[in-house]
Amino acid sequence: MNARALAINVLSRVRATDAYLNVVLDTLLSESPPKDPRDAALVTELAYGSTRRQLALDYAITRFADRKLDALEDKVLAALRIGAYQIFHTRVPARAAVAETVQALKEVGLARATGFTNAILRKLAELPGPPLPPASDVVEHLSVRESHPRWLVERWMRQFGRERAEAMLVANNQSPAVVVRANTAKVTRDALLAQFQEAGVDAKATTVSPVGIILPPVGRIEDLYGYAEGLWQVQDEAAQLVGVYGAIPESARVLDACAAPGGKACHLAQEHEVVAVDLHANKLRKIDAEAKRLGLSGRLKAYAHDAAEPFPQEWGEFHAVLVDAPCSGLGTLRRHPELRYRRKEEDLSRLATLQRRILENCQEAVPGGGLLVYAVCTVEAQEAQDQVEMFLRSHPEWTAEPPVLPGLKLPLMQAYLRTLPGPEGFDGFFAARLRKLY
Repeated sequence: MNARALAINVLSRVRATDAYLNVVLDTLLSESPPKDPRDAALVTELAYGSTRRQLALDYAITRFADRKLDALEDKVLAALRIGAYQIFHTRVPARAAVAETVQALKEVGLARATGFTNAILRKLAELPGPPLPPASDVVEHLSVRESHPRWLVERWMRQFGRERAEAMLVANNQSPAVVVRANTAKVTRDALLAQFQEAGVDAKATTVSPVGIILPPVGRIEDLYGYAEGLWQVQDEAAQLVGVYGAIPESARVLDACAAPGGKACHLAQEHEVVAVDLHANKLRKIDAEAKRLGLSGRLKAYAHDAAEPFPQEWGEFHAVLVDAPCSGLGTLRRHPELRYRRKEEDLSRLATLQRRILENCQEAVPGGGLLVYAVCTVEAQEAQDQVEMFLRSHPEWTAEPPVLPGLKLPLMQAYLRTLPGPEGFDGFFAARLRKLY
């Protein structure tokens, strides 16, 4: 199956099942691996690019379609988006983009829809650029140009001002770099950097995280130097900073209350004994497999449990608890572009209620003098600093206590860790380090 046909299947399955794009893409690439690695890269580019630019592509397609896009078959709409994406956002010549996409539609069994698809794509190919709403309507213009729902653009402009909000929207449409965290139980960051360079990998150190390395675009991660030996784990720099900011004492026994997919649990297990918990038992296999690959199985035990319910006493006492709470994920839209179209503004209140329940339960597991690190991969104050401030107001026995990390300049907002999408290259994260006084 050619790259465009595979990309059509990826997008149509994501639309039909509401699955995560990265999961569907990985599954279909492993089921039908392209012979040429460049084709795998093209499938990835078409699937992610078309999803990131979906609102703008649909705005253009709607100008020439004689029926509502929601009424189109999944594969036909996927082909239109993939064709339009190539026309407006790649170096593929317009004529080739149209012809190859129409051919791919035949390959996935929809020859009857090729006339309709061909006519629309040819009209789009004649345009000088992607059509946009007038710039005088700032919110609508940015919403379509950067393919983020209008409610989110309005919200971010209120919270962050136009300049920063626009930088965040633009950043969410860039492909993120591959960032890994050195497994310091086996190797230092500097030694791993040197080993990468000896292996011919153009790796460089992250700007803020003391354990991160940025890799050039690579094919299969599993084929890269040091993966099989467990020398590193893929983790965005902002997510690494949560573990650094926590500054949990080395002797502490740690509970990771919402552990999947396991990056932070493994980060903690490099120095601590960790009990990793997740509501979904099927996600524990990934945590266990990663701990084994990294050589951390002796320090990390994973259990299925609801973090909003009391923890079993037989797990023993913990000196620190990490609450990486379920959240809107609005800080990770460059990695999960489909989320922007699925999230609704009312989700934030529902998630904030769940976060509060988890926080209230987890604070019970912390002894006097112990630490709780609350983290979310979102930029929304309702899930982040507002959540923590409300907790502190109702719990006088707790206080915010930022870490003392000489020589390290973390992106702090008051006592809290905060990163935003933008030119700095971070995902959007928030973390609060809280101490139980008595």
